[in-house]
Amino acid sequence: MSGDGGGGDIDALLRQALDLGEEGRWEEMASLLGRALEDDDDPYLLCWLGVAESELGNDGAAYESFRRCIELEPTDPHLLSLAGSGLARFDDPDAETALRAAALSAPQLPMARLNYGAFLARAGMFTEAFEQLNAARELTPDDPVVRAEIGAAHVMHGAAAEGLPELEEALTLAPDDSWTRVLYGLVLVDLERFEEAAEELVRAAQERADDAEALVLAALAAAAVGWENPAEDLLARAEYAVEGVDIKLLEEAETAIRGGEDPARRMLRGAAGPSALRDRLQQPL
Repeated sequence: MSGDGGGGDIDALLRQALDLGEEGRWEEMASLLGRALEDDDDPYLLCWLGVAESELGNDGAAYESFRRCIELEPTDPHLLSLAGSGLARFDDPDAETALRAAALSAPQLPMARLNYGAFLARAGMFTEAFEQLNAARELTPDDPVVRAEIGAAHVMHGAAAEGLPELEEALTLAPDDSWTRVLYGLVLVDLERFEEAAEELVRAAQERADDAEALVLAALAAAAVGWENPAEDLLARAEYAVEGVDIKLLEEAETAIRGGEDPARRMLRGAAGPSALRDRLQQPL
């Protein structure tokens, strides 16, 4: 595990930390790794500390950990891919170098091909992105994240209809992935398949009770197809969501929903839906 110079103690500590992560005990994982790093920097500890801090929403601490990891010049493609993806979230210019090195040094590692392809797609380099993402799909055809990233890349490339089957397959493989389901629903909105979009967005909203934007989008989609009571309920829930929504968006959505199907559909198709789709596409799945 610690092929860049760590010994048995590092391996044992990492196993303990990863076990905590498997159980979702991210604070304990971060605390354990942070204490271990007080004595000496280790790229493995730093990388996984970055992962734990990301899960906790501590963006600054996560970035610092990934940055320090890469500065130690690791050669393990797993580390390069994980830390490179972490840096990419902050538009760090060293992200591309790390991700490319991982993919070139370990072409049979699905994660390396996936993460580099996802980065390239968001950079607008679609020919190269599809080369990497399709390679990842060949290596792991049943990985829902790979299928979702390919679907997202097609949508970013302006080919929503081509991306839809990949998103559908991702949800078949991982039906509880509510984030991808929101994305899928928004693509259906883009294709003006409103009834299907409403079904998917309302279903996703049931699983994303703290995601105010998802609740507002679901409310608009429900109103756009005449589901008045669900629309009102979803809009009311959005006001109390932990991940707060823009007040202006909430007020505009309320006005549109009160107006009936046509205003709700115009807002969903004309402003709210495309904006949310762009924002969510820019975030790795």
